[in-house]
Amino acid sequence: MDDLLVLYGGTFDPIHNGHLAIARLVRDTVQADVHLMPSADPPHRTRPGASAAQRARMLDLAVAGEGGLHVDRRELQRESRSYTFETLTALRDGEGVRGPVALVIGADSFLGLPTWHEWQALFSLCHFIVAERPGHDLELPWPAPLVPVVEGRLTNDPQSLRETPAGRVLRLRHPLRQESATAIRAAIARGDDTWWGWVPPAVATYIQRNALYRDDDGVDRVGAPASL
Repeated sequence: MDDLLVLYGGTFDPIHNGHLAIARLVRDTVQADVHLMPSADPPHRTRPGASAAQRARMLDLAVAGEGGLHVDRRELQRESRSYTFETLTALRDGEGVRGPVALVIGADSFLGLPTWHEWQALFSLCHFIVAERPGHDLELPWPAPLVPVVEGRLTNDPQSLRETPAGRVLRLRHPLRQESATAIRAAIARGDDTWWGWVPPAVATYIQRNALYRDDDGVDRVGAPASL
């Protein structure tokens, strides 16, 4: 069996230290590189606050010099909306990937899988690495449609993901963190500088220089700490 390909998808609007903590934990737990894959136009939520090119650039800055973390732009090359099913199908068919593929996903998103496009087919295309944290885990009860599909797929062994191309669910516990992209955007809009500690310094500088996430009145209220 080929080595494990790990994809960590999301809007990353913006990438923050919580995202990086999960990526590092996955990398170290499964002993495989993690490819952070920004979505171009997520169908399940409003359009991101930053453009796809800006979000990808912030990812570049965040992982620079970080071993085992990479930026994957495959979804940015699609003109239509980004569906995970279509991305993974293109990966399997178009690029001929036959080895194991794992998708990193939060527990809340995993429990919401029945709302995803062609969600049941995803288990034939990839494994799931589910990032759990206090208050957001895979404890029962689950949504009824998910129960029979996930039955028998749970594993505690990271290496088992390499034994088959798809279909297993690895639960991965990580500590509760305060960062969230929503909180960062809100802090920027109201001129609160606390968000500077929630993103890598290079990302904070990029956000400031490009006036991202500023208030709707067009006034840039992002203030840099004295140390930067």
